[in-house]
Amino acid sequence: MPTRHDIRNVAIVAHVDHGKTTIVDAMLKQAGAFAAHQLDSVDDRMMDSNDLEREKGITILAKNTAVKYHPKDGGAPITINIIDTPGHADFGGEVERGLSMVDGVVLLVDASEGPLPQTRFVLRKALQRRMPVILCINKTDRPDSRIDEVVNETYDLFLDLDADEEQIEFPIVYACGRDGIASLTKPEDGTVPADSTNLEPFFSTILEHIPAPVYDEEAPLQAHVTNLDADNFLGRIALLRVEQGELRKGQTVAWIKRDGTVSNVRISELMMTEALTRKPAEKAGPGDICAVAGIPDIMIGETLADPENPIALPLITVDEPAISMVIGTNTSPLVGRGATGKGADNKAAVKDRKVTARQVKDRLDRELVGNVSLRVLDTERPDAWEVQGRGELALAILVEQMRREGFELTIGKPQVVTKEIDGKIHEPVERMTIDVPEEHMGAVTQLMGVRKGRMDNMSNHGSGWVRMEFVVPSRGLIGFRTEFLTQTRGTGIAHSIHEGHEPWFGTLTTRNNGSLVADRSGAVTAFAMTNLQERGVLFVEPGTEVYEGMIVGENSRSDDMDVNITKEKKLTNMRSSSADSFEAIVPPRKLSLEQSLEFCRDDECVEVTPEAVRIRKVNLDARERARTASRAKHG
Repeated sequence: MPTRHDIRNVAIVAHVDHGKTTIVDAMLKQAGAFAAHQLDSVDDRMMDSNDLEREKGITILAKNTAVKYHPKDGGAPITINIIDTPGHADFGGEVERGLSMVDGVVLLVDASEGPLPQTRFVLRKALQRRMPVILCINKTDRPDSRIDEVVNETYDLFLDLDADEEQIEFPIVYACGRDGIASLTKPEDGTVPADSTNLEPFFSTILEHIPAPVYDEEAPLQAHVTNLDADNFLGRIALLRVEQGELRKGQTVAWIKRDGTVSNVRISELMMTEALTRKPAEKAGPGDICAVAGIPDIMIGETLADPENPIALPLITVDEPAISMVIGTNTSPLVGRGATGKGADNKAAVKDRKVTARQVKDRLDRELVGNVSLRVLDTERPDAWEVQGRGELALAILVEQMRREGFELTIGKPQVVTKEIDGKIHEPVERMTIDVPEEHMGAVTQLMGVRKGRMDNMSNHGSGWVRMEFVVPSRGLIGFRTEFLTQTRGTGIAHSIHEGHEPWFGTLTTRNNGSLVADRSGAVTAFAMTNLQERGVLFVEPGTEVYEGMIVGENSRSDDMDVNITKEKKLTNMRSSSADSFEAIVPPRKLSLEQSLEFCRDDECVEVTPEAVRIRKVNLDARERARTASRAKHG
C-alpha cells in the first residue's frame, strides 16, 4: 500500500508531572518553530494555554502541534504531528481522542518515580490499539534517579498489561526535557546525557519507529472528527484526521452523524497546524491532522466522507463514568449579591452574573459537545442536573471553569455511579498507589483500613520511602486527599486509577466530625469567633456575611452544632477594673473548591459564586432539619 513518508503522527503519554509538556516545548524550539528573536519571549509549557492548566501545573485538554523536522542527511523535511495528552485518568476521554489521531506513542517515565497509576492507564489504552511504543526515561538529572530499576519496572508493566512481543521490543531514549537533551546511551544516575547536546536522537528514534501513515489510493474520502474548537469569526471548528482520500477547501463532503444520518455540507475553511498556530491550507491528504470550518453542529466521533460513497468510521468510545454530582442554580439567600452580599454596592461586578436554570443548562449542553467522557442527566428538580464524569478532579475543573464565567451554582456531594451486575449492586473501585516515608506507613494503612482499602502490594526501595498499592472503593477516596496530606505532613504522594467494579463494600464513615452551622444571618464578628474557636475549626473571618444554615466551621464532636457567629459585644456604662482582654483569633482554615466538595456530608452542599465558595446545609431551616432528623431516628 502507498505510504506517506513526509509525515509522522505521535502522541506523548505519561503520568501527571513527568514532563510531557516540557519536552514538547524543547521539540518546538529545536525544530525551528520560533525565530531567534522570539525565543526569549516564549513561555514555558507553551501547550498549557488554559489558565487552569497553568495554575494547577497539569494538562487538562489534549492539544496538537506540528514541527517541521529537517533530517541531518539533508533529506526532505518531515512534519511530526505531536498530540500532548493529559496524564490524569480523570481526563481519560481526552487521552482516547488523542490516541485515535496517531500511529504510535512516546511513553514518558520519570527516572525517579517510575511507572505510576496513570502511566498504566495511558499505556493500556495505547497497547489496546496495537500501537508501537517508544520509552523515554525523562528527568535523568534528578539526584534520586534510578534508571535501571525504572526500565525494569516498565518492562514488568508491559508484561502485566499483556503486551505482545513486538510491543515489548521497544527502543529506549534517555532525556532531560528541561535542558532539551536526549541520548540513546544510558547516562549515570543523576546526570544529564553527556554524549548529546540536543534532541536529535529523540527525533531520529520517532522517525525510525513510528510508522508513516499508509492509505489506499482507490479508497473514497474518510476523515474522523476527534476534537472541537471555536473561533469568533469561523464558528465551530472540527479537528480531524484524514484516513483516506483528500480533503480540499470549498469541497462538498458527506457528513455522517452519530445517529447514522447523512447530509452534504461544504468545507468553507481548511487549516493545518504549524507550531502553535493554524494556517490556511488548500488541501489535506491521508494521515494529515487538519481543522475545518463551515459545519455548525458537527460532533466528536462523526465522519466526513465522499458524497458518492459515504462510509462511516467507528465512533470514539470512552470508559464509563465513575463519579457523579448534582449541579444546579444557586438557591442561597445571597444569590446574585457578590462577595459582600451588598448587591447595591456591587452592581458593576454582578451585571454579567449567570443565575438562571436556562443559562446553567445551556452551559452544560455546550460542555457535552467537546467532552465525550461527561454525561448530563435530568433530576426531579427542574433547576438541577446530575453530571457524571471520570473523577472528582474532572468535575471540579468543570465547576471552576463555570464559576470563572460568572455562573452561580449549588453543587451536591460527589457520589459514585453504581451498576447492577447479576442482581447485585456493584460500585467502582480504584487502584491507589501511595509513596510515603517509612514513619508514616502505619498512619496511611489505618486511613485506608477505615475506607475498606485492601493492600495488594508493598515495596521498599531502600531509600527510606515505601510504595504501597491498595484496591479501594471510589467512595472511600472522596475526601481522602486532605486527610492523607495532614497525616503524612505533606510528604505523601498518592495517585489512583479506575480498576473496574466490585460488589458494594457496605457503609463507610470517613468524616467523624460534625459541622458548626450559623443559626442566623449577619456579619461574622471577632467577639463571636473568640468564643467559638474552642468548639472547633472555623472557615470564615470577621466581616464575612453569613446566613442561616451556612456552615462556618468543623465541630470538634461528631454532631452538628447551631451557633451564633454574628454575636456582638454589648456596650455598658460600667468600667471594668481591668482593660478589655484581647484574645488572639486563630486564622480560619480557607477551603478550596475541591476541599469543600470533599468536606460535604450527604445533607450538605457547596454554593459556588465567582467570588466565594461556601458550604451550607441543603435544608437551611434549623427546625426543619431537627424534624427530619427526628423522623429518621424514630422511623
